[in-house]
Amino acid sequence: MQKMSGYIKTVFLDIGSVLLTNGWDTKSRKLASIKFNLDYEDFEARHADLFALYEEGKISLDYYLDKAVFYKEYPFSKNEFKDFMFDQSQFYPEMVNLFAGLKDKYKFKLISINNEGLELSIYRINKFSLNLLFDFFITSCFVHMRKPDENIFKLALNLSYTKPDESIFIDDRSFNVETAANLGFNAFQHINYESTKEKLSKFKFTSTV
Repeated sequence: MQKMSGYIKTVFLDIGSVLLTNGWDTKSRKLASIKFNLDYEDFEARHADLFALYEEGKISLDYYLDKAVFYKEYPFSKNEFKDFMFDQSQFYPEMVNLFAGLKDKYKFKLISINNEGLELSIYRINKFSLNLLFDFFITSCFVHMRKPDENIFKLALNLSYTKPDESIFIDDRSFNVETAANLGFNAFQHINYESTKEKLSKFKFTSTV
């Protein structure tokens, strides 16, 4: 998937499973089901019907939880459940330091293309000071479209004034990488710190300032 096409001006980066853990993945939902004694299969079915709408900014976190969990009474509060959701987020210091160091050295633009709901996204940006790392965020809840929709990648190029062959896109999901590559991005799948660092070392960067 990776190709070499001149100098790189912009790096587009996923956040969940790359810089941070996923915001609300299967593992976290299973843990929530155990902790709060939920019917996991029912919870998962409701989640599947709702979460894309949440990530696209069409419903709030409160609405998602009202329909997925709090459609009946429980001995715990919605705020307790939210706190559990937020606490699932952890960061990968090696990955954060890798991109912070490369950006400081080469002065390229670093922009996220990320599927995430509003409240989780804001929490994670503030908690891990991601605003100090990224130039800006193209997040599904803000633009009302999600990867792998081609239009979110086209929007990213337009907003950053970047040509596809002047950019890199990195994501942990192969389908998203394929979509970006088909549009002309230099794109590769993040597997682990070592492989991503090694792939990045093969690119030539040029300063945007």
